[in-house]
Amino acid sequence: MVAITLPDGSQRQYDGAVTGTDIAESISKSLAKKALAVKVDGVVCDLFGEIAEDATVEIITRDHPDALDIIRHDTAHLLAQAVQELFPGTQVTIGPNIADGFFYDFARDEPFSSDDLAKIEKRMGQIVEEARPTRKEVWGREAAIAHFKALGETYKAEIIADLPEGEDISIYYHGDWHDLCRGPHLPSTKHIGKAFKLMKLAGAYWRGDHRNAMLQRIYGTAWASEKDLKAYLLRLEEAEKRDHRKLGREMDLFHFQAEAQGSVFWHANGFLIWRALEAYIRRRLDADGYVEVKTPQLLDAKLWEMSGHWSKFRDSMFVVPDEIPSMDDDAPVLTGDADLMALKPMNCPAHVQIFKQGIKSYRDLPIRMAEFGCCHRNEAHGALHGLMRVRQMTQDDAHIFCREDQIIEETKQFLDLFSRVYKDMGLTEIAYKLATRPEQRAGDDATWDRAERALADSLTAAGLEFDIAEGEGAFYGPKLEFHLTDAIGRTWQAGTYQLDYILPERLDASYVDETGARQRPVMLHRAVFGTFERFIGLLIEHYAGKLPLWLAPVQVVVATITSEADDYARETAAAFAAKGVRVDLDIRNEKINYKVREHSLAKIPVIAVVGAREAEEKKVSLRRMGERNQEVVARDAAITALTQEALAPDMRQAE
Repeated sequence: MVAITLPDGSQRQYDGAVTGTDIAESISKSLAKKALAVKVDGVVCDLFGEIAEDATVEIITRDHPDALDIIRHDTAHLLAQAVQELFPGTQVTIGPNIADGFFYDFARDEPFSSDDLAKIEKRMGQIVEEARPTRKEVWGREAAIAHFKALGETYKAEIIADLPEGEDISIYYHGDWHDLCRGPHLPSTKHIGKAFKLMKLAGAYWRGDHRNAMLQRIYGTAWASEKDLKAYLLRLEEAEKRDHRKLGREMDLFHFQAEAQGSVFWHANGFLIWRALEAYIRRRLDADGYVEVKTPQLLDAKLWEMSGHWSKFRDSMFVVPDEIPSMDDDAPVLTGDADLMALKPMNCPAHVQIFKQGIKSYRDLPIRMAEFGCCHRNEAHGALHGLMRVRQMTQDDAHIFCREDQIIEETKQFLDLFSRVYKDMGLTEIAYKLATRPEQRAGDDATWDRAERALADSLTAAGLEFDIAEGEGAFYGPKLEFHLTDAIGRTWQAGTYQLDYILPERLDASYVDETGARQRPVMLHRAVFGTFERFIGLLIEHYAGKLPLWLAPVQVVVATITSEADDYARETAAAFAAKGVRVDLDIRNEKINYKVREHSLAKIPVIAVVGAREAEEKKVSLRRMGERNQEVVARDAAITALTQEALAPDMRQAE
């Protein structure tokens, strides 16, 4: 007998081995029709696989959290089938799931075209309608290698040859088409549905190595329903409109160029946003008891070796030799004795150097040390992406040096600061994750146990729910991750908070406790925005360029209807400027509708329109971006209201 325990706790007995299909049919015919796969003792398995021992079983249907991964996996196989049927001789290599979809890499002499994608997608739909049944076979290693070599699938044969000795070689069939795969898979191609779309073509080196052959990659997306697919495509369309690189050009905020790969040229308008954010977060830090410091850009490699960053991040650091002048002339030359220097990729070792100056007492702690530190990281050209991934960045970085008994209170205080800041930014949906020890790390397990427990206790004390991100911590300590949801439902990771016992030990930082003994401080690495570059990019996309009034580079434009109002417009603009409002004046000889349209495209929040009547009555006609209606108000009242609205949120609250 085989006892099967269902999710509701009920138990069913079967005479012998059963499949997921058998179990679903014994519950109800309707469930059997909806079933896609089965979860056996927490492991997702094929619906048609045998269950020969007592187990806890859950039937996976289309709305189950695990269903989408299987659907996308099968859609990748569907793509490979269609390609090989339409383009005989094409080799399939690997085709994994990725965020929001899947891809498959193909070896083919002739390049695919965008027209080919439409043909492939059509053929995929036909294969779905054919309802090709799925089955699994387990082959011997040598037989599998010989089989795929005979088919001309040399890449597949190489993958099998590299698998560990003794590992099962599982082959999945969809009709007659088959591929090496661990599974699990849906019962037939019919179960995939047609909520998929091929998105783009790209090149990819075999196994990610530039020394290997270049393959052709086809990206696709797949969803559980056509409704979900349409929503995703609409989100992509909206994301394209919000692309910070496009809006950055339109709003004259910044640009990039080849002579400074990965570094931003901030224009006046863009730097106004930067300055507003910097002033805001500086006020928040001052109120929270931080001291602000400034540390060198270039530091000796010895310091990075001591901290452990040299072995971990050396390839991502910009390294320069410390040139030694020759004895023969004044020109500097390189010698074998030249020391290496590096542009700092992070600020933490430098902050430890400040902490170490003079003797620190337990009474001095916590010390909250902040720096708007400019850092450099040698990101690969292909990884650079506008403001989101740059080589030169400025962090709103800080390090808190504290005693172990202060960890929870310091963490709670930071989480409160983080929450207040992001509420001010209009980002209130935050998910918290505790990232635990990575495989490559410094420190022993006991130290990591203490650090992870301290962060978990801090989150609990703050009343926050959190998930565990296994193995995602920093190499010197666990960290809190903050995942923010923007206006169109995308998730961003911003800010960081890390607990570190390791760096104070490596760099010999200490304080004197109440007994006179030296102790190591705990070091809390934290940033609220993360980097100014990425955070500004995030805000531009979240608001689609329509920034809140306090962040807008130009907050108000005073525009004339007729030249008769020019003097009044100048006077009005001057009155706004006197109150600290960032204002532009538009008295060009253009029609007012043209001016309004132009300033709306430039994402100016408020247009104050003035004509002869407004000049006579000392009024302005206010047009808000995105609104059709206009409001005619007394000029002084408009200036008072907009001056208050143009203040940063923390300053408005203080009024």
